[in-house]
Amino acid sequence: MPTLGPSSSKEQASSRFRGTKYKDQSSATDKIEGKPLPSNLDAEQGLLAACILDTTGEIMGRCAEQALTTDHFYHFNHQVIYESLLELNRENKATDEILLAEKLESKSQLEQIGGQSALFDLTSRIDTTAHATYWLELVKEKALLRRCIYVAFEIIDGANNLQGEVDDFLSGMEQKVCELGDDQNIVSSVHFKEPIQRAMGEIQKMLSKEDADGLLTGYKDLDNLTNGLKAAEMVVVAARPSVGKTSLAMNIVENIAFSPKYHNSPKNTLVFSLEMSASALAMRLICGKAKVNMNDLRKGFVAKNYAEKLNKISQEFQKAPIWVDDTSGLTINQIRAKARRVKSRNGLSLIVVDYLQLISGDRFSPSRENEISQISRGLKSMAKELEVPVIVLSQLNRDSEKEKRDPRLSDLRESGSIEQDADIVMLLGKLKKGDDIRESDISPSSGSEDQSDDFEHIKLILAKQRNGPTGYVNLAFIRKYTRFESMLNDPRLN
Repeated sequence: MPTLGPSSSKEQASSRFRGTKYKDQSSATDKIEGKPLPSNLDAEQGLLAACILDTTGEIMGRCAEQALTTDHFYHFNHQVIYESLLELNRENKATDEILLAEKLESKSQLEQIGGQSALFDLTSRIDTTAHATYWLELVKEKALLRRCIYVAFEIIDGANNLQGEVDDFLSGMEQKVCELGDDQNIVSSVHFKEPIQRAMGEIQKMLSKEDADGLLTGYKDLDNLTNGLKAAEMVVVAARPSVGKTSLAMNIVENIAFSPKYHNSPKNTLVFSLEMSASALAMRLICGKAKVNMNDLRKGFVAKNYAEKLNKISQEFQKAPIWVDDTSGLTINQIRAKARRVKSRNGLSLIVVDYLQLISGDRFSPSRENEISQISRGLKSMAKELEVPVIVLSQLNRDSEKEKRDPRLSDLRESGSIEQDADIVMLLGKLKKGDDIRESDISPSSGSEDQSDDFEHIKLILAKQRNGPTGYVNLAFIRKYTRFESMLNDPRLN
């Protein structure tokens, strides 16, 4: 006897079932231009019949694994039946025809769906439960198409009756569109063999001394500790104001953009600058790379022969794979939506957010700490979703300054969840007296042309690394060029 199976076309679905007296009292009569919304009656009936006939509970388990709900069924009677099947399953009872009829009767719903004869007729429609997975896919597919239509109408209605800012509306709608496929991407459990094989692949790379698997920052000592910034990692760079966290982040962006290592495979970076304008960032990067004091430039104290150098460097930056968004007051959902858009259009290897405390909350929170916690979790979620490292700048409280000590994790401002969500936490602090390093220890490879430069010696403390060691790195901050350079000598070896 023919049954609906994977080889059957959707147009032939109706002919694959026997004739029936099954009574459909569907209340879903919505139509678009005279057409009913997408649904597959045969697939819904086939799946329900398979759930009832399966004595092992495997098919109900498969539905649960795929997060199938009553909303996935278009026809009202099918929603009623599936809800009772879910209740029986939660009660650890069999989902057979007799217990299902009792459950429906207890809720005065049996007659509503056509009586016990309707259930018998439903289960008589299939010869085998072997095609349950196929029917499940069809049911989910049609439900997704209906959701697309609902969202489309919501967009139309929202645009016609807009209240608030257009950008907020667009961001919200983009979020809804991106969420459409969420329940299509449910990952099933896998045998441990698969992650073990992936781990061994990484181990083989390490044993063969292949290149680091993460993005190299250009600071050798730091890269030796981290082995590069890896996909899906949230990397927090925290400091007190004016210590140089923005400069360090932008120097890392610059180093990656111009690294010969990535010449043949450019690494696109997206910078969210919630504090500085894009033009101010550009001015800082150009002058820093040219070793020109920005204050002298503003006052006209820079030699004219620097003009050609500045112009050449500006041309290099125009070709660099760097995107900047300097919109103020962005919410985490807006940041995520913008990042998704850049990744889909251009590809994306790194995101920088400057800085966390300037991100606006999406909803009312009872406290600023709770709001920061939600934002922090959102940033980590974005890193995992887009599979790129996300560098998040953050402020430290005043405790380290008051107590005249190195900063520590407890100094992260407004929320302990930042420490919890982050994979890596870097804390910047000025070296204390007695820890200072001679200016002659600045690496000549930094390209520093002025040996009389005033260097501030900054201690970068790797306070947390989820998958690696902690430690610290000494850097030289050339404030007048807003540049960080590596040290030639590691004082820990002296």
